[in-house]
Amino acid sequence: MSEPYSCERKYVGCFGDPVWENPTEVMMNAAFEHHDLAFHYVTMHVTAERLADAVRGVRALGFKGFNCTLPHKVAVIQHLDGLGESAEVMGAVNCVVERDGKYIGENTDGKGFVASLTPLVDPAGTRLALFGAGGAARAISVEMALAGTAHITIFNRSRARGEELVTLLRERVEVDVEFILWDGEARVPEGTDIVVNATSIGLYPDVDARLAIDSDSFTSEMLVADVIPNPPRTRLVRDAEERGCKVIDGLGMLVNQGVTGIQYWSGCDPDPKVMRAALEEVFGA
Repeated sequence: MSEPYSCERKYVGCFGDPVWENPTEVMMNAAFEHHDLAFHYVTMHVTAERLADAVRGVRALGFKGFNCTLPHKVAVIQHLDGLGESAEVMGAVNCVVERDGKYIGENTDGKGFVASLTPLVDPAGTRLALFGAGGAARAISVEMALAGTAHITIFNRSRARGEELVTLLRERVEVDVEFILWDGEARVPEGTDIVVNATSIGLYPDVDARLAIDSDSFTSEMLVADVIPNPPRTRLVRDAEERGCKVIDGLGMLVNQGVTGIQYWSGCDPDPKVMRAALEEVFGA
């Protein structure tokens, strides 16, 4: 017999284009079930021309919120009632939360990274080397700056995009930041505490792709993180472990993004171990 309809059931969604097998959906629903929450997370195919209709739809249906993936992270802003602090600084939203009938845009990308980092390293006063200048890099650098990072070095192959991120960080969060053109194999600057790959290099199916970083410039005092969740143990993570570094894989950031989203939507503090176990089953980790 199918589950009877309950008016107490609450929904959150994920807007994406195109539809894919969404591991986040598996992770979120595992947490909802574990904590006996009357929530359900659904992935929905939303094209750019239907985005406004989709937001009106969730308002009409009383959704507690939704996630946004590319290509909607910027375009969705015009359909919302306000922005949280970091989302306003970044100009990008990946999580929308219903608060007193208003839909507020947040960005949990960087928050997820900082949450995965803090059990290992206090970000305050650290020096960060960040590879990439896209959406993930923007989110991580803004949240790290807000958490007290002392200095950020941005490596990127496009000078224009890298310098754009540098300008944003200097003007909006007033952190000490520099740009280095990523031309050939890069060396991590001496004194760096945290190294982050915020590019898609190494993402499935190109699992053997090598990030152009001289691993001899890693030291055992550094923490090295990769935002790629699939595969969880990227070549960068393996290389860093061989150099004695602490490491954070992409599942850590993804889990903590989900934790923050569930906190926003339900007020519950979900068990990250349950969420990670669900992801590990999806990825065969």
